[in-house]
Amino acid sequence: MYDSTATDSRSVDRLERELADAIDVGRRADCMARIQSDAVQLALDLLVREPNIEGFFRTFIKTLAEESESHACGVWLLEDGGARCEPWMAYIDGQFHGRDGSDWDTRALPRQAMAAHLAGYTPGWQDTIEYLPDDPRLPETVRAFNAASGIASVQVAPLMLPTHNLGWIALASADASACETTWRRAVLEATARQATLALYQHRLAEQGRREARRQAALEERNRLARDIHDTLTQGFAAILMQLQAAQRSTLSLPPAVAEAIETALDLARTNMIEARRSVGALRPADASEESLPDALNRIVGLARRTTPIPIELTINELPPLGGMERDIAGIAQEALTNAVRHSRGQSIAVKASAVRSIGLRLSVSDNGRGIIGEAHSGGFGLTSMQERAERIGASLTIVTAPRAGTEVVLAWEPPSFSIPVKVDAAG
Repeated sequence: MYDSTATDSRSVDRLERELADAIDVGRRADCMARIQSDAVQLALDLLVREPNIEGFFRTFIKTLAEESESHACGVWLLEDGGARCEPWMAYIDGQFHGRDGSDWDTRALPRQAMAAHLAGYTPGWQDTIEYLPDDPRLPETVRAFNAASGIASVQVAPLMLPTHNLGWIALASADASACETTWRRAVLEATARQATLALYQHRLAEQGRREARRQAALEERNRLARDIHDTLTQGFAAILMQLQAAQRSTLSLPPAVAEAIETALDLARTNMIEARRSVGALRPADASEESLPDALNRIVGLARRTTPIPIELTINELPPLGGMERDIAGIAQEALTNAVRHSRGQSIAVKASAVRSIGLRLSVSDNGRGIIGEAHSGGFGLTSMQERAERIGASLTIVTAPRAGTEVVLAWEPPSFSIPVKVDAAG
């Protein structure tokens, strides 16, 4: 016989379960909405209070760790266009630890081992990953550290944009229950999205500031180029014309006077060329720029015509200089001019040679009276040489002593590059 009472009872039970499930789903949705809203509000508040991105993240991870009742929160960033993963900062047991901190290198944290894992574990580039203490995916040093610190669960969320990843943010806690883990993951993912936007906006703003500085520098270079062209270049051209006219209008001159006028003509012509080169140097480099040996020969040849002091020039085989010839020649010219004008020496030597086939050593030396008094550290010429050296990443050394002469030495080597090696799991 059909029992309608039992059927009705089962239907009621089913309806009650469905209603309970619907209520639970609604509660979860409300909870997620509140988590998302709180994360957005936190990010907005911090962006107003903490304009510095480091200050923003310090407060952000502190709040995240405390609100989620976690043991620690750490951030790793992808640098060099995503080629390298580096730990940035961590909040552990109520204390901050960052790259600029005094204990960053001494505290026994497996930062580099975790960085290597994050960079190499492909699933973690897109999705949040949860790790248990003995998770075999983690490096041994990380598992040992977690066990010693009482960490039962680690959750890592990527700082993910639609086109690329910026890094990772991780939470470590002593509670690995299903309920706590689910809630903590929701909090982590919501805050990670806000942190990603803040970091991305900061980088866009920094890129904009760099572009503005570059544009301002370009405008200043153009202004300097115009000033040089309108003053020095035109002035030397006028002097050259007057000297040429004087040379043509005089039928016969004493040899010394004729030679002096010829030298003045060469000086005016050379400095007009240099002024034009200065204008060109303030614009994109010209592929036909004068080579360093040619420049040194020209500079020394002109100096020999203005002084009776013997000048010896030695040029050995030189390495590729990658467009630095003008700055190097400028240093040589300034040093040689100083030696001719001020050394009162009996001889001057200019030497240029390669160092270990890849670097350069340029020296200008004399056997004169040395640089006297405060002139050693002052003067536009010495400052100009130092600025040129710094611009090309070279070192400039001036060795001098009373009555023992002066030597100006420029030393340059290309930057050294190391082949990336596998990160040691010791972290």
